[in-house]
Amino acid sequence: MVRRQLKYPDRSLFLFGARGTGKSTWARQEFPQATHFDFLDADLLHRIQAQPGFFAQTIRALPRGSRIVLDEVQRLPEILHEVHRAIESHRHRFVLLGSSTRRLKDVGVNLLAGRASERHLYPFLSTELGSEFRLEQALETGTVPLVWEDPQPAEALRAYVATYIRQEIERDARLRDLGSFSRFLVIAGLMHGQVINYTGIGDMVGAERRRVESYFQLLEELLMAWRLPAFEGKLRVRERQHPKFFWIDAGLARAAKGQWGKVSPEERGHLLEGWVANTLRVNYAYRDEEVKLAYWAAHGSDVEVDLIASRGGRHIAFEVKSAERRRSSDSRGLRAVAELPGLAGRYLVQPTPMPGQSEGGVNIISPEMLGEMAAAGELTP
Repeated sequence: MVRRQLKYPDRSLFLFGARGTGKSTWARQEFPQATHFDFLDADLLHRIQAQPGFFAQTIRALPRGSRIVLDEVQRLPEILHEVHRAIESHRHRFVLLGSSTRRLKDVGVNLLAGRASERHLYPFLSTELGSEFRLEQALETGTVPLVWEDPQPAEALRAYVATYIRQEIERDARLRDLGSFSRFLVIAGLMHGQVINYTGIGDMVGAERRRVESYFQLLEELLMAWRLPAFEGKLRVRERQHPKFFWIDAGLARAAKGQWGKVSPEERGHLLEGWVANTLRVNYAYRDEEVKLAYWAAHGSDVEVDLIASRGGRHIAFEVKSAERRRSSDSRGLRAVAELPGLAGRYLVQPTPMPGQSEGGVNIISPEMLGEMAAAGELTP
């Protein structure tokens, strides 16, 4: 059984994560003696809704300070009023698992502000999988636990997209035009690791800019994607300002655009960049480090740095290349930011047969080395 690297405080906790990332399994591992309520159980959900006092009576009968797990809590957000009371009156410690922040955003999170910490669970990291990790598989079908542990990962991924994503989308009242969103979903798969042009995407899917922005926001609320802002280095050049878009997992990106089988040369670069970005982001999050990620690019030029990690005025820059054969132009972006104040390190991430070298102040590491160094805290600014 895979042990996750997530750290958490000894108090009530919201644990968010996309469906299939292993939240329920994690909770059973960490809290085997806890009282569990699974709101995916239709009978339990209906009983609580029909008998409002049932849940309150049940948890009040538990010993003071008990650990209680509520799974898929966003399906019953009104339960958080009783959670609030139980924390205050009985000092119960809740673990509130959710696969969407949409319905909790106004009701739940605001209600429990200060009474419950917040953490996120993501697809497997390479260091969590250890010797079982295969970069090629991670790029082809991803590392979502539900998919990775299935004997037929491609089929599991198809089912995931066909059922979960579309069901969640169809429940959203904002989506009156499912046709335009379906077209958007394909474009979003193609946009993995690329700069967002809201107007251009709107033209392609037949929707206005504001609606396209809400579509991206919906994917973020479903905890399946995120946007990477542009870094403002003010390095004597005009800099690009539009964000980049990433899925949390390469498999989800490929499934959204309907691309299956072996990874093509055309998509490998963006998939590897996304894997590196997610590896850094997740490791920083699991250690609860306030590190900001961004990318840097000179406007009107192809000179850019894929990722810059920043904290307290210090920065680490990363460039990702998918080709094993190294060229002098691979480090062009890293050379362009060499004078950035507070720059603590520059890394070229490449599946090279001779990693661990350094050229002109640029450290050359493999994706696997990056995973190990990030997990050890060696890539924190």
